[in-house]
Amino acid sequence: MNQCANNWKDYEVLDTGNKEKLERWNSIILRRPDPVCVWPIDQSNPDWKKADAIYHRSKSGGGHWQTVKPIKEFWTIGYKGLRFKISPTGFKHTGLFPEQAANWDFMMDIIQKNTLPEFRVLNLFAYTGGATMACAKAGATEVVHVDASKGMVQWAKENMQLSHLENHKIRFIVDDVVKFVKREQRRGRTYHAIILDPPSYGRGPKQELWKLEDQIYELLLECQKLLDKDAQFLIINCYTTGFTISALHEILKRTIQNKNGGQIECGENLLPVSHNQGVLPCGIFGRWTSD
Repeated sequence: MNQCANNWKDYEVLDTGNKEKLERWNSIILRRPDPVCVWPIDQSNPDWKKADAIYHRSKSGGGHWQTVKPIKEFWTIGYKGLRFKISPTGFKHTGLFPEQAANWDFMMDIIQKNTLPEFRVLNLFAYTGGATMACAKAGATEVVHVDASKGMVQWAKENMQLSHLENHKIRFIVDDVVKFVKREQRRGRTYHAIILDPPSYGRGPKQELWKLEDQIYELLLECQKLLDKDAQFLIINCYTTGFTISALHEILKRTIQNKNGGQIECGENLLPVSHNQGVLPCGIFGRWTSD
């Protein structure tokens, strides 16, 4: 089951090709690398000449932005009453993964319909907080936002203010995810929903090494222990090349479904492409929901 984030107004994939994507972020057009886009560029599409900034990779790693027209250091885009800060970074990212809007819609729908007196959400590898803000806005009584990067957590706090969610209970925590999960177990804490967006590789605040294929099974086993008896869902995203939908489904079955019952759905995250009515694949997702 694939899912396409097709409810955006402030964001649009204009075209793709030659391992690049052309995107509109509100009124700013960015051209960035994307290794998935192995097909040629349609040279007849004039949009490619409209880029305000282009990201060039360096042969030694990393890269830099070439500004074709003057652009602000940051600006904002909106999605269903939420607002997010967008800023081109030195590692090509902008602070938001728009394909995740399909997951936000799913989470918000469940939270808005639920009749539990409390709804606690744990967002792990939470980045700049797209899912955090979506869950808070939908009515979660508490969202715990955990990321190892102090800078990303600060960015998430800015998104909270932009979305006018300061009066919602959001706990921002800079920590190694695995260590935090085990501490929550010892504290006897449980959650009605858990969201994971792990990187392929990463390091915690104290240089703890993370490698997805080596640690994802164990992490999900530990997360299962934090699911409340009335838990509603667990969502995990994966951008690791070569890690398959079938493997993710099997891991969710062995770690979550075998202990909690419920249903599993896995598929690709997609974005619509305006130029040729195509789609842009953007990693995979796995979703457990209670019966």
